[in-house]
Amino acid sequence: MASNFKFSNLCGTVYRQGNIVFTPDGNSVLSPVGNRVSVFDLVNNKSRTFEFENRKNIAAIALSPDSNVLISVDEDGRALLVNFHRGAILHHFNFHKPVKAITFSPDGKYIAATHDAHVQVWRTPNHLVREFAPFVLHRTYTGHHDEVLSIEWSSDSKCFLTTSRDMTARLFTLDPVEGFRPKTFAGHRDVVLNAYFSADSKTIYTVSRDGAVFVWKAKPSEADDSDDDGPVASTSASAIFNEIANTRWGVHARHYFNQPGTKVVCSTFHRGSNLLIVGFSSGVFGLWEMPAFVNLHTLSMSQERISAVAVNPAGEWLAFGARSLGQLLVWEWQSQSYVLKQQGHTAALNTLAYAPDGQHIATGGDDGKIKLWATSSGFCFVTFTEHTAPVSAVAFANLGSVLFSASLDGTVRAFDLVRYRNFRTFAAPTPVQFACLAVDPAGELVAAGSADSFEVFLWSVQTGRLLDVLAGHTAPVSALAFAPHGATLASGSWDRTVRLWAVAARARTVEPLAFSADVLALAFRPDGAELAAATLDGQLLFLDARHARETGAIDARRDVGRGGGAHASLAYTADGRRVLAGGRGAHVALYDVRAGVLLRRFCISQSLSLDGTLDVRDSRLAGADADESGSGSEDGGGAAALPGARRDMGARRGRVEARVACVRLAPGGRGWAAATPEGLLLYALDEGAAFDPVDLALEVTPQAVAAAVAGREWGAALVLACRLGEAGLLRGAVGAVPRADVGLVVRALPQVYVGALVMCVARGLEESPRVEFGLVWARALLGTHGRYLRERAGEHAAVLRTLWKALGECEGLLSKLCAENSATLAYIIDQMHVKQAVRDVEMLEA
Repeated sequence: MASNFKFSNLCGTVYRQGNIVFTPDGNSVLSPVGNRVSVFDLVNNKSRTFEFENRKNIAAIALSPDSNVLISVDEDGRALLVNFHRGAILHHFNFHKPVKAITFSPDGKYIAATHDAHVQVWRTPNHLVREFAPFVLHRTYTGHHDEVLSIEWSSDSKCFLTTSRDMTARLFTLDPVEGFRPKTFAGHRDVVLNAYFSADSKTIYTVSRDGAVFVWKAKPSEADDSDDDGPVASTSASAIFNEIANTRWGVHARHYFNQPGTKVVCSTFHRGSNLLIVGFSSGVFGLWEMPAFVNLHTLSMSQERISAVAVNPAGEWLAFGARSLGQLLVWEWQSQSYVLKQQGHTAALNTLAYAPDGQHIATGGDDGKIKLWATSSGFCFVTFTEHTAPVSAVAFANLGSVLFSASLDGTVRAFDLVRYRNFRTFAAPTPVQFACLAVDPAGELVAAGSADSFEVFLWSVQTGRLLDVLAGHTAPVSALAFAPHGATLASGSWDRTVRLWAVAARARTVEPLAFSADVLALAFRPDGAELAAATLDGQLLFLDARHARETGAIDARRDVGRGGGAHASLAYTADGRRVLAGGRGAHVALYDVRAGVLLRRFCISQSLSLDGTLDVRDSRLAGADADESGSGSEDGGGAAALPGARRDMGARRGRVEARVACVRLAPGGRGWAAATPEGLLLYALDEGAAFDPVDLALEVTPQAVAAAVAGREWGAALVLACRLGEAGLLRGAVGAVPRADVGLVVRALPQVYVGALVMCVARGLEESPRVEFGLVWARALLGTHGRYLRERAGEHAAVLRTLWKALGECEGLLSKLCAENSATLAYIIDQMHVKQAVRDVEMLEA
């Protein structure tokens, strides 16, 4: 099995903090999730998360008007300039101070960023040229007396508005203009959050935190009368600039939202429709049409404050983010319907489980909720809220239509994934807290381990009756695992023992297997012959499940994280040769069981906002690490670190610890998932780099593949594509083979390339509409090379699982289509009989 996994997606978290940005086409929305950026495609209903990571949690993002360049700035002012289409980092830059707002000019030539009480404008770097110092400072603008909060460009990109905590807004020109002095818009009694230009640039709107909206227009003057006979003003960019810069602005009207007991947190403005969208601290958002200040809608999103708001270029969709809830909403205000409604766990993730087909992942957290995520789209499609305490474990039945969960509220629940309901609840005779869960392969028995009574409870799924209580442990039961054959249940405990229970036998005498430290995790090998155990002293121990004796050990203390640690979750690969482990640290480790060596470590996060992400202590980061009080609060309260300056003496100053609560491999072996403080991290095999350089030659090129296809040399084209290892070329070569020649081509194919071809066919069945063509290929491959694949089942386990999953999906799709067609035909035939009966009656009456 390959180990070249790379980061694929981030689920479980849709919004953390910062601003939300729509793409220029309005079809996607960008949301900061910790120190990464996620893109939600609202048209295709998919999400993806960029692989790059900022140094700390992201505070502000901006996307260029041509969608080529994305800039993300963290809480310390360190920025990454990224190619938006490829997700590749182009440049690193440090603003040296926290950035509250950053935005591109409408022409894309400049980037304006707040810099404490100043504003800096930089020339946009060229994303096609590699430069040593790509950021060139254009100008620094001063005038505010406190921190600048927002920047708004004019449509001609020649001037911009800024707002500040000093309760004023100011108008600056991009380049110096003779006789121009920056205009100050004063009169608000609270912090000015945003300022906007109207579509014709003749009106300016300022919004303050206390709910006041001021409308600014040109002051009447005597000079206006003398220009009546002059030419009509031009609408060119220079005319707009002159009109904005030379206007004597004054307050034309004052409006108030009249929302008692609330504050304005965020706002945005759509120039085309004169639509002002405002989010309040009470979870209410409203839409007002300007300049008449007509309220169109006032709705409540939640009981928590709205942290960010954005509107797409067409003015139809509104995006809202709530930091405390981790919620992201996209709302179409004209039809009053949701385009997107996603919310992650509001507390730490504790556990996860893959569905047998690998299409869904179930997660449970400290918030007592269970969520199901689609691996293909990255979206949550159902949430169960029946538990009243943290969820400690989740597990699927092998059939995939039932999900089991254990919680500290003393219940084990079974959920029907067809009707999405809790159809069975299991409980102990006395109240206990369940810390672990296991389901037998047949789906008939469910076992849960107690953290306070030190017992293992066994129930029947069909009847819901408690079958047995397995006693013997003298400390909390921390791990349970059923053997693949279902006759043996393994339990691990903090009493430093592992017990193997024969659940089908009448006798319950079990000899405990003693270890040197507390047992934290257990996992059976897919064939059931070996059991892996992780202990508190950082050891991975491997036991012969049949003879109950130790067969190997791996010292993994230094593989977990800084200063050593222990793995708390284990998972075997499909071939049983390797083990994936994660625990109290920022790394997930992949081990070779036979050799007893570490193959690779995967870093789940490099964010300095988490504790424990540095393997080596760096004195240069001491100042950054010392500030743990959360100075980036939304109310802008960063209190000074002086004696007596703290508002809440009971507030915690610690950061969230980087850890892996649970790690699981996908059933097909093509990926794995980890439950972390950042969310649900998904890793997949890097198929783009899957090629063997030894098998390459000068004549093995994409042009050679195309020439072989054009010359109808199907076998040669397949061999060349397999040698290159590029999925796109192989898919094209397979699709070019005529249906009648598939069997002949497969018989002539060298066996070394059978695995790659089977994987290509499986992917084609999942993605391509040519179902029959893919089934013909699958039948030819299995019929010709079935013996070879069976003899090397361990080596090709992941490939065969992927093909099995694809065939199952095809079967479900075809059966559903046939059922629909059968119903339609039955209805048509019934209608024909009815019409014939009516004709017969009419003929008899005639």
